[in-house]
Amino acid sequence: MILHDFPVSSASFRVRIVLNLKGLTYERRNYVLRDGEQRAPDYLAINPAGFVPALEVDGLRIGQSLAIIDYLDAICPEPRIIPLDAVARARALEMALTIMCEIHPINNLRILQYLEHEMNQDKTAIAAWYRHWVEQGFTTLETLLPDTLFAGGDAPNIVDACLVPQMYNARRFKVDLTPFPRVTTLADRAAAVPAFASAAPPPL
Repeated sequence: MILHDFPVSSASFRVRIVLNLKGLTYERRNYVLRDGEQRAPDYLAINPAGFVPALEVDGLRIGQSLAIIDYLDAICPEPRIIPLDAVARARALEMALTIMCEIHPINNLRILQYLEHEMNQDKTAIAAWYRHWVEQGFTTLETLLPDTLFAGGDAPNIVDACLVPQMYNARRFKVDLTPFPRVTTLADRAAAVPAFASAAPPPL
């Protein structure tokens, strides 16, 4: 397995967590996103979207973190990351997609660069934009997250794999976490699990 990666990418961080939880061996190939390496022709041949992560397995190439995680669940079912039970699956995906759809896409690097270069926003305004959408999503999660050992229940699952990277970035952008005690507690508990810790970007 080859993971096309960037250490601080939330989506790549999710996939590294899941690979580690499943005990899978993989090679990391890192790209400097701010330099546009993910848009070089050689990489576009691997992932036409020009994003990380992308996973290569025996000639198969998969982009999008959720698609990669679902594939890993299919080829290596234990530990299960996306629940099989219909209700548990719906609840887990509701919380995971709150991060994947409502926070991350409007705060990823290409959006922040567009705000800076095309909309002429300064760093203060961009940081305020980032914090606003994290706070909106975390407000939802503070209500949705269960009172359990992990966000995923008794063991980490897709929710934790999304939450921990988003918490890392929330701290990078100095989001006030005081209103989100459950979000913070569950994220920090999962982050201490070895599979999460070894997947983490450099310390802040």
